[in-house]
Amino acid sequence: MNCALITVGDEILIGQVTDTNSVWISKRLSASGIRVGEMVTVSDDASRIRATLDRLMGNYELIIMTGGLGPTKDDITKQTLADYFGSRLITHPEALDRITHFFRVRGRNMLESNIRQADVPEGCEVLMNNQGTAPGMWFEKDGTILVSLPGVPYEMKGLMEDHVLPRLRKIVQKPLVMHKTIMTQGVPESYLAVLLKSWESGLPGCVKVAYLPSPGIVRLRLTLQDHCAEEAEQILKVEIDKLLDIIPEHIFGFDEISLEEALGALLREKQLTLATAESCTGGNIARLITSVPGSSDYFTGSVVAYHDRIKADNLQVDETLISRFGAVSREVVEQMASGVMEIFHTRTAIATSGIAGPSGGTGEKPVGTTWIAVAAGERVYSRKFLFGGSRNRIITQASCSAMQLLRRLVLDMI
Repeated sequence: MNCALITVGDEILIGQVTDTNSVWISKRLSASGIRVGEMVTVSDDASRIRATLDRLMGNYELIIMTGGLGPTKDDITKQTLADYFGSRLITHPEALDRITHFFRVRGRNMLESNIRQADVPEGCEVLMNNQGTAPGMWFEKDGTILVSLPGVPYEMKGLMEDHVLPRLRKIVQKPLVMHKTIMTQGVPESYLAVLLKSWESGLPGCVKVAYLPSPGIVRLRLTLQDHCAEEAEQILKVEIDKLLDIIPEHIFGFDEISLEEALGALLREKQLTLATAESCTGGNIARLITSVPGSSDYFTGSVVAYHDRIKADNLQVDETLISRFGAVSREVVEQMASGVMEIFHTRTAIATSGIAGPSGGTGEKPVGTTWIAVAAGERVYSRKFLFGGSRNRIITQASCSAMQLLRRLVLDMI
C-alpha cells in the first residue's frame, strides 16, 4: 500500500511549529509495510487543500491528513472535506457525548465552538478520540482511503494506535522488510564509511545500508528485503557480529536507544552512581541523563562550574593549575571530575571544560576545543577534542562524547 501525508497549518509553513507528526506517522506506517511516497504541507486555505486532494486522490491508496480540526475559525479541514465529498456537516451523537463528558470531568464550561467539534461530514466513519475533543474521520472514495486526524501530537498518536493502524494492518498484505539500526558515537560519517568499506562491499545483495548522521551520533540502518526472508534474522546477526568486531568502541546500542539511555542502563546494571561537573556544556549532560525515567537510581547531581571561581571554590580545583594551564586543560578537567565525585560520593563522574564559541577561541585553543574527563573508581581518563559547528552543535557533540567515554571506561574499553 502506498501513502501520502498531508499536514495542514500556516504555523508549520511559517516555521513557528515543527511538523513532528509526519515523521512519527511515517515510522509507524513503514513498520506496518506501508510506503510513504509524499509528505505535503498546505496552508489553512480551502482552495489549497482541495487542490492537494485533487492531485493525490486516486494516485495513492492511502492519504493521512493531520491538522485543522480544532475549535477556532482557522480550523477549516472538516468543512473543506464535507464540501470536497459533496456532503454536509452533521452532529455525531457519540462524539458529542464524549466531548460533554470531557468538559464535565474537568469542571469546565463548554463553548459553542467546543460543541461544534462533534460536527462531522455526513457519510464519513467517525474515529473516537480518547485523548481530546476532535474526532478523527475515515473516508473511502475511488480506491483511496482518506483519514483526517487532529494535529495535536498526542491526540493524533492515540487515534493512530487505537483505530487507524489496527485497521490498516488487516488490509495490508505486509511484505517482509526488516530494519535494524546500529547506534554509533565517536566517528564522523565519512570516517565510518571508510572503516566499514570492506564490510559494506561484502553485504548480501538483499541488504542495504544507510548512514544517518546527527551531531555526535551516526546511525547505521540495515534494511533487508523480501528475497532473503527465510534467512533474515540470521543474516542480521552475522552482519551485526561483524560490526561489533570492527568498531566495538563506537557502538553503544541498537534501534532507537539514546546514548543517555544506554549509559543509564549500564550504570544501573553495574550498580554505579554518577555526578557531573560541567563548564562548557552548561548542565546539558545532566539534562540528558535526567530525561531518562528512573535516572534517580544512578544519577545524584551536578555542578555547573562555568566560572573559574566555582571550579576552585566548589570543586577544589587547584587555582595554580587554572593559572598555569588554563581552565580548558587536562589538569583542570581531571580535578573537576575527582572533585565532583567527592562532593556527591559517587562511583563515577563526567567533567567538561571547553570553548563553545562563537567567540573566546585563540590560536592555541580555537573555538570547539574541549577537554573531557571521566572517572570510575580510582581510574580517571581525559581526552582533548576539537569540535566544529555552531555553539549548540559543539555542546551536543561534547555531551555525546562525554557519555560515550564514560561507557567505555566502565566497560574497560579505554
